[in-house]
Amino acid sequence: MSDYQLIKRCYVLPTPGGAFYAATTQTDEPAKRLLVALMSDSHSQLLGVPQVCKWTGLKKQDDVLDLLYRIQNLGWIQGEEVSRAAPTGTLEDILPDLLESFSSIGKALLADSQGFYLASHGFSHETSEELSALSADLLALHERHKGLLNNNIGLHSEAWSVVDAAGNSQVGFWPLHIGRQRFVLVLSGVPHFNQLSFVQLVWVLSKRYNTITDSNVAKIRTDFG
Repeated sequence: MSDYQLIKRCYVLPTPGGAFYAATTQTDEPAKRLLVALMSDSHSQLLGVPQVCKWTGLKKQDDVLDLLYRIQNLGWIQGEEVSRAAPTGTLEDILPDLLESFSSIGKALLADSQGFYLASHGFSHETSEELSALSADLLALHERHKGLLNNNIGLHSEAWSVVDAAGNSQVGFWPLHIGRQRFVLVLSGVPHFNQLSFVQLVWVLSKRYNTITDSNVAKIRTDFG
């Protein structure tokens, strides 16, 4: 039997690292399911073993506690005494300010898999259109060569970058997998992902586009009222 115990009345939300893992991996496994479920509601949620079992598919309490201990040690979840709310408003209003915070020079955009941008900050309209088209090409390029990159070379990342002579990224492209949708976060300058705004980005996209969470909403609301 596990010696771990849950802290009572603790509201849990993914850390920036946890949100990054949830959004950049396509693997369907308990840790990702939990991280996605934690961003399925409009507020951070109380955590209990029955809820985690429903979200992850795990059957035993010991397995749940082992999972929570592991992802806590990885720095993927954080607990707070007060529930935190997801950003409210339309994506058109929310995204530009979030995007600005991810780039050291304030240049960022979010594009869909078809090569159209949802929001942009710091880039001109023409540049945003061209970068979005390029991001779609890179998604297709990676898909054609993922056997080499992911398996043969062992590069467990889908991100691409245009680098200078010293190897520093000038423009980076980070695919984000939200449910069945794919987006690309395009940044110029040094990326800054280790902040709450990245959790908020994945959170608002998950609430809007993650069809997986739709089937969980009734269960979650039943458990928490």
